[in-house]
Amino acid sequence: MSIIDKIVAAVAPPESDEERKEARDRARTAAANCEWLQTVLDHHLKIEQAFVTAKTANDAGSRRTALKNLGTVLTGHAIAEECVIYPAMVKHGEKAAATMAYTEQSGAKMEMGLLDGLDPNSEDWRDKLEHIEGAVQHHVFEEEGTWFPELARAASPADNAMISQRYNEEYGRYVGAGAVI
Repeated sequence: MSIIDKIVAAVAPPESDEERKEARDRARTAAANCEWLQTVLDHHLKIEQAFVTAKTANDAGSRRTALKNLGTVLTGHAIAEECVIYPAMVKHGEKAAATMAYTEQSGAKMEMGLLDGLDPNSEDWRDKLEHIEGAVQHHVFEEEGTWFPELARAASPADNAMISQRYNEEYGRYVGAGAVI
């Protein structure tokens, strides 16, 4: 973790597990009648599991494989959000939040690229993986806590149906139709 990352973490500590749980509960409630939001929540869980798998892998080969799987689900998810959900947020008056979300995801993709170049047995690799995980956790907290439940409520049923269809198309285009990650 860089000195800047350490300063930011000290000044703005991450959300607590309880705050994350409350945000996820709000999103689950909103997802009851919103297919795209349920799909996004399912992907968030897959991403969380992919981080666990990468962090607990026992050797360099397993870490590389886990990192590749994490990168696939994380990037596919990000692309689908960037192509479909963030434009819908802008359409419903949330341009600043959509821009922030896009910027956060771009940063995570860059950091994943840098992580790929590190020795998976090194402390630098573990530190960077944990840094990326923390950034993703914060991003998910913002999405689940306010941004996506608000979009699900603001969008018409027709808009929500279109978001669901397009999100699945974009995710499938990157990850592969029917992929289980």
